Amino acid sequence: MWPVSTLLNSSFAEPAPSPALLLLGQGADLASERGVECTGELPPASSPDLVERARVAREALGDRAFVLGHHYQRDDVIAFADVTGDSFKLAREAAARPEAEFIVFCGVHFMAESADILTSDTQQVLLPDLAAGCSMADMAAIDQVEECWDVLVDAGVAHETVPVTYMNSTASIKAFTGRHGGTVCTSSNAEVALRWAFDRVGGIDGSGKVLFMPDQHLGRNTALLGLGLTADDCVVFDPRKPGGGLSVDQLRDARMILWRGHCSVHGRFSVRNVHDIRAAVPGVNVLVHPECTNEVVEAADYVGSTEYIIRRLDAAEPGSAWALGTELNLVRRIAQAHPDKQVHYLDSTVCFCSTMNRIDLPHLVWTLESLVAGRVVNQVVVDADDAHWARVALDQMLALPGL
Repeated sequence: MWPVSTLLNSSFAEPAPSPALLLLGQGADLASERGVECTGELPPASSPDLVERARVAREALGDRAFVLGHHYQRDDVIAFADVTGDSFKLAREAAARPEAEFIVFCGVHFMAESADILTSDTQQVLLPDLAAGCSMADMAAIDQVEECWDVLVDAGVAHETVPVTYMNSTASIKAFTGRHGGTVCTSSNAEVALRWAFDRVGGIDGSGKVLFMPDQHLGRNTALLGLGLTADDCVVFDPRKPGGGLSVDQLRDARMILWRGHCSVHGRFSVRNVHDIRAAVPGVNVLVHPECTNEVVEAADYVGSTEYIIRRLDAAEPGSAWALGTELNLVRRIAQAHPDKQVHYLDSTVCFCSTMNRIDLPHLVWTLESLVAGRVVNQVVVDADDAHWARVALDQMLALPGL
C-alpha cells in the first residue's frame, strides 16, 4: 500500500519492492472486475512549449471560452480550467455562463452532453477528445434499457416502477428517464432522489420499485445504508441475459432493480485493500466513494461523493491519516493540498481513469488554438427530442431538496 507522498516523488520506474503493487503497463489484477486492467506507460510531463501555447490561446479567447475541468483530470489540464468540480457541478457552472460562446469540457462525453442540454442554443460545447467516453455510461445502451422496460411491462410491474438514472449516463438514458416520469441523481443526492421515487409509488414501505441505472453499487449502497432496505430487496438486471437473468417472481418481489453496471476505477477497490492499509497505518481513516462495492463501503469509515471527499479532507485534523478510495489524479491533488496530513491511495494498483485521461494537454491546445483560428472542433450536440426529455429529468433533479 503506497502513500501518495511516495507516489508524488516517484517516476514509478523503480519502486521499493511490494508484491501488492502493479505498475501501469506491467500486469493486471485478475481478482478485479472485468475490463479494468491498467495498460500503457505513464505519459511524459507536459512540454513547456505546449504549456505556453495553451496559455496564449486561452488568453486570446478571453471570456468567449469557459473551460471546465473534472476532478479526475490530470494536473496540466486542470491548470487551464476556469472551474473544477464533479460532473453535475460543471454542467451547472456551464449553464451559469450564458456570455461564453464556447464551453470547453475537459471531462468525458456524457458530461459534455449534460452541458449541451443545460446551456443555451447560442453556446457550443466542445470535448477536446471525442473518444473520451465513460465505461459505466456505456454499460447502459438505450436499446438495452428499452428492452428492460419491456420486460418490466411483461412482468406487470412497469406501472409501479420509477426509473432513476445516475448523472453518469448518456443523454439518451436521461431522456428515457424523463419520458417515464423519473429523475437524475448525483452521488451526493442519490438518497433524496430514491426517496422521491419511492414516494411516487406508495413509499419505501410499499410495493413500488425503482429501476436504478447504470451503477449497481451506488444504487445498492444508497438503498441499504440510506433507505434501510436489505440485500434481499435488491436484484441485478443483466442486459446480456434473457429477461435480465431474473424471473417474474424476482421482479415482482424486488424493491430496487439495479442495472448491471459499475465504475471501472471504483470497482477496483477491495476489502483486502482496506485491511492492508489498516495494518500498515494504525488509526487511518478510510474514506471511499459510493461507487465502490458494498463490501468495501461497509469496511470503510466514511463514504461520500467526490465533493464530500474534498470537504472531509479540508476539515480533517492536521497529522491525521487518510486512505482514499477514488481516482488517483484527485487523490494526488488532495495530498498536494494537504501536506500536513497523511494521504494514502487505497488501491494496491496504480491506475488512473483511462477514459478521463484521454483529455490531455495536446488535445486541449488543439481545441483552443482551433477556436482562436475560427474553427469549432469536436462539438457535442444532443438530439433535440433527447435533449428535451433529458432536461425534464434533470429539472426534476434540480427541484429535489438539497441542490
